[in-house]
Amino acid sequence: MTSSLLAIKNLSGGYGDLLVIRSVSLSVLSGRAISITGRNGVGKTTLMRLISGSLPCSSGELKFLGSNIVRSGAHKRFSTGMSYAPQENIVFDDLTVEENLTIHYRDSSLDRYNALFEKFPRLNERLAQRAGTLSGGEKKLLSFSRVIAEPTQLVLLDEPTEGVQSENMYLMGQVINEEKSKGRGFLIVDQNLTFLEAFTDTIHLIDHGEQIFQTEGNKFRTEIESLIAI
Repeated sequence: MTSSLLAIKNLSGGYGDLLVIRSVSLSVLSGRAISITGRNGVGKTTLMRLISGSLPCSSGELKFLGSNIVRSGAHKRFSTGMSYAPQENIVFDDLTVEENLTIHYRDSSLDRYNALFEKFPRLNERLAQRAGTLSGGEKKLLSFSRVIAEPTQLVLLDEPTEGVQSENMYLMGQVINEEKSKGRGFLIVDQNLTFLEAFTDTIHLIDHGEQIFQTEGNKFRTEIESLIAI
C-alpha cells in the first residue's frame, strides 16, 4: 500500500531577492519515483535545494510524512527520513572512500554496502583511496551508494549520472527499482531520459523555474525531447 511521503504545493524560492522557482507542485508516494528534467539553468537544482533544506523557501507548502517542514533545516529533514545527494560537492575529497561511506555512522561497518559493492565493485577495490582522486563518475557512484544505504524513506538525487558510464547507469536504475519495491520513494533530477525511463512513474519538465509539462508512465523520451527542443 502506497502512502504520501512528500507533498509540495506552490513552492517558490531562490537566492535572496532572485526568485528562481515559481509555484511548483508535486508529490512523491512510497514505492514511486518522480523525475524532474529540463535544460541547463532552468532551476532544477534550486528546486532540489529548497526541498532538501539547503535553501530557504520564499512561499508555498512543503510537507514530509504529513508534517510541515518548510522551516526545517537540512539536518532535521535527514533525521526524519529524507536523504539528499547534491549535484556538486558530493564527496569529502580528503577522506578515503571508506571514510566517506562510514563517517556519518557510529560504527564503521561496511556490511550495509555489500549489495552495492556487488554492483559497483570498483568502490570496494578503492576503499583505501582518497575520494578526491576518483574520476567524476566514480565520485557520483560513491555519493549514490552512500545515500542509497542510508535508512531513509525518501531519496533526493540531483544529476546522479553526470560522468557515469552507461553500464553503471543501468545498474543504478536497477538499484532504484529494487529500493522502490521496498517502499522507498525517489525524487530525481537528471537530463538522461534513457536512464529516467528505467524507473520513473511521473516526470515533470521545468523551464524558467516553472512546471510546463508532466506525464505518467515511463515512455516519455520522444515527447520530452520535442518539448525541450522548442
